[in-house]
Amino acid sequence: MTQRQPLGPPRLVWQKAAVEAVTPETYRVKTFTLRPQEWRPFRPGQHFDVRLTAPDGYQAQRSYSIASEPERTGTFDLTVELVDGGEVSPFFFNVVQMGDEIEVRGPIGGPFTWTVLDGGPVLLIAGGSGIVPIMSMLRHRTAMMVKQGGAPPPPALLLYSSRSSEDIIYRGELDLMASGDGSFQLFNTLTRHQPSGWKDYARRLDRHMVADCIGRLGTPRLTFICGPTGFVEAAAEAAVEAGAAPASVRTERFGPSGS
Repeated sequence: MTQRQPLGPPRLVWQKAAVEAVTPETYRVKTFTLRPQEWRPFRPGQHFDVRLTAPDGYQAQRSYSIASEPERTGTFDLTVELVDGGEVSPFFFNVVQMGDEIEVRGPIGGPFTWTVLDGGPVLLIAGGSGIVPIMSMLRHRTAMMVKQGGAPPPPALLLYSSRSSEDIIYRGELDLMASGDGSFQLFNTLTRHQPSGWKDYARRLDRHMVADCIGRLGTPRLTFICGPTGFVEAAAEAAVEAGAAPASVRTERFGPSGS
């Protein structure tokens, strides 16, 4: 008798996704709400590939992290930062409008994902647009808290580095999360310009800053770090020095390919 082979994960194929909304986040960042022809469940921290095809057939492809929570089905959000000289982000930022269709493929990604079932405390460290996959985790965390009738989710602390207050992506939503959830702590650091009366950190991320955050959170069960390569390496080293187990630190780097 012939035995059936177990089915593997579905093969990812390119598909069209309609742009349902375009939301400015900062002067250099916009969020695009996309409705794919076939919506697939995803884990917070995963990403989609995006492909643009010019009239002459030239194609450019980039990867963008999912910003929305998996509890919202049917659509997903991609947050795109304008990169000077890039091929894809300027098109998104300056050309794409509601009603347009974009080619996408995903969701993709494995190690850099987290759900409340993975537990905590969880330390989240982001630099610039590295906040995007981490925001998906935080939105999922909030959605699960609501679903469970207000029961506190695993403790979490976000340390977020930006150039200035105008560069803080999702600032209003993050502030609301911190004010309405006693198990979530938010700390910003501004590396270039700080407004009058600024009370959070005002320097580049360093080991003392990370150690201070771990002291407030407790030893993290998991640590997620996302941002430019140098930032990620410094943050990971600082987290381990402050007591995070090396095997518990997950990293994702944003490089020139994200343009």
